Amino acid sequence: MEAIIYIFGSCSICKKKSNHHCIVSRDRFTLLKGEEYLTTYTFNTHQAKHKFCRVCGVQSFYVPRSNPDSIGVMPHCIDSPTVEKLQFTTFDGEHWEEEMKKRPPQAL
Repeated sequence: MEAIIYIFGSCSICKKKSNHHCIVSRDRFTLLKGEEYLTTYTFNTHQAKHKFCRVCGVQSFYVPRSNPDSIGVMPHCIDSPTVEKLQFTTFDGEHWEEEMKKRPPQAL
């Protein structure tokens, strides 16, 4: 099985929340339950759509600005043993435009 890339982001919200995530294509993401409890938060460019549980406040996934056709999933919210292998990397969100030119995150 291929490794899921686990990204340590450094944009303003990622730093404040220690938001680490994996980017997966929409066809590989299935929300099994709880959609009725989700609410969306956006800021700045309003391109990223951060999904939160309006009951407990946990953000388990979002639609990333870097990959709007994908889903950024927080690995700590994935039930084991769904993921077999993780590969860690960083993304310089403080310098988003330059980082995207160098190496945009790829969805699995």
